[in-house]
Amino acid sequence: MDDELLKRIREASGADGEDGDVPFDLVDAARGESVVDGSPDLTFRGYVERHDRPPAFEGIDGQPYTVAIDVEETHDPARPWVAFLVFVRWAATGAGIMGHVESGDVAVGESEDEARAGAEKLTLYDLKSELDAAIRRRREMES
Repeated sequence: MDDELLKRIREASGADGEDGDVPFDLVDAARGESVVDGSPDLTFRGYVERHDRPPAFEGIDGQPYTVAIDVEETHDPARPWVAFLVFVRWAATGAGIMGHVESGDVAVGESEDEARAGAEKLTLYDLKSELDAAIRRRREMES
């Protein structure tokens, strides 16, 4: 890898290894591992904190979506709270909401906050995968 490119990646991550900073590991970050303060916005939480808006994706149907986390109580002692993703489908112009799809449960917790925190750790890759799976389920139900 080009030394200049590596330097730019480290600078962008906010962790250049100097002054006691933890060196940035792109592979670990892409896997959702070792994501610490100052690292890239590869998780739901990191993305929202850095950009002050939810992540947006193009689904496998070619439509634009944003994602939000929802949490609900299950009344099941083994899984008291679950978190799932709601993908809002926008008009191509962005001027209106055209529909939505939902993921299955993506995190479980003893409390609402614990379930939400689990979902916030999902990487953007995980979110995109969940979106595409939800679109496929919708297609199957419609056919």
